[in-house]
Amino acid sequence: MIQPVIKGVSAILAHAPSFIRHGSKPSREIGADADLLPTILAHLRSYHEALSYAPHQVFVGRIRPNKLRTLPTPWLTHPVAPERFGPFGEILPEEELYGLLALADEFRLLALDSDFTEEVIKRLADHPMLHSMCLDPVREAGRRDFGESLNSASAMPLFVEGNRLIGAIRRGQEDDESLAAPFLLENLAGKATGALALLHLASRDGLSLDAVEYVLGCSEEAVGDRYQRGGGNLGKAMAEMAGCGNASGADIKNFCAAPIPALVVGGSLVAAGVFENVAVVGGGSLAKLGMKFRGHLKHQMPILEDVLAGIAVWVGRDDGRSPRIRLDSVGRHEVKAGSSNQAILEALVARPLAKIGKRITEVGIFATELHNPEITVPQGNGDVPLRNYRTMAALAALRGEIDASEIDAFVQKHGMPGFAPTQGHLASAICFLGHAREMLLAKEIETVQLVAKGSLFLGMMSRQSDGMSVLIEAQ
Repeated sequence: MIQPVIKGVSAILAHAPSFIRHGSKPSREIGADADLLPTILAHLRSYHEALSYAPHQVFVGRIRPNKLRTLPTPWLTHPVAPERFGPFGEILPEEELYGLLALADEFRLLALDSDFTEEVIKRLADHPMLHSMCLDPVREAGRRDFGESLNSASAMPLFVEGNRLIGAIRRGQEDDESLAAPFLLENLAGKATGALALLHLASRDGLSLDAVEYVLGCSEEAVGDRYQRGGGNLGKAMAEMAGCGNASGADIKNFCAAPIPALVVGGSLVAAGVFENVAVVGGGSLAKLGMKFRGHLKHQMPILEDVLAGIAVWVGRDDGRSPRIRLDSVGRHEVKAGSSNQAILEALVARPLAKIGKRITEVGIFATELHNPEITVPQGNGDVPLRNYRTMAALAALRGEIDASEIDAFVQKHGMPGFAPTQGHLASAICFLGHAREMLLAKEIETVQLVAKGSLFLGMMSRQSDGMSVLIEAQ
């Protein structure tokens, strides 16, 4: 069997405060109470504020997650150096996000203000990766009459700087609810941010886009039409947009857990000799922007769910250096396992480690749902990573690996603070992989276990939850 390894990881954020109104929860509540919109607009962050937010700098690789423990809190009121580019990717401004959406738009869905478009084109021409792409789709979006689009009740207005009207997106077909404008905007956002992460992966880690043979999409959008609502293929779409001309692709869907199954499938394809280079790519979830805005407004905070995220991972053949994917230590949540948090972690943490003769305490770091607590705590959802790490520690104590008095020490040694925006799938373990790869290469640690959990009951087809884990090991 060929040994699959992690040869590169990228991570990007796109600042999107004006898109918060289009998030699922804000849009529903604004629809019920139009007076809510001015309050939301008054609680948006500037790009500079988003750049200088420490968890964002962790996401793009400029700060290690555990460094957050040493920084003054709340991080929101203690800015760090506002760097756009990091070792894993970048934090894209909202204006350039519109240009990226136009580049992703093959069906002339977007119409943009002509003056705004010229400004965007100048910005894209200076971008280290996007400048080489054909910018004609952006120019064409600027030539379309978005005022005419807005005369249609089915079109959706688009804004920048909070409330500056700069365009519209039309629906795909008048009689297909799956092709309504809000859903198409979500799909474009997922495609565009995933493709940008893939471009960063190629730029930073030496991956030739022509060498990519398969792209596994692990985003959350249910791309499709009335006949197959979730049957679409963002993997292939992102491959095309990024210029992976020799690639095909498909999507792996598993709610928040999808990136880890995609990583395991990608590693298996390489191990079996089917493909030499596989990219696992997840784009951002527009529907989750502003999901917990009520808690932020209640505490007089800016709305922190104002960024889309993207991740790309290069899975390839063993090069004698890159961290290995241990396919003999994959954890899965069986139907019979039960859905208590302890039962899930028994299935995903303890059992796969036992298969290769490892104890829980022998893993260097665990990555689980790494949601930023400054987003979740004000809404009353608590510190999700801390809760998971304490449950892992309790499981280790139950198995006799540590004493109950050592639970807090276990969390400090094997865990980390949450730092990811609540972009579900990208917060669930995979956001740490760039840091993990660097730490494994430097021999700071020997092993990392990525533990992802997802909620199948959200689709009302099963009350089960699901998850998967995999061990990544230094050479």
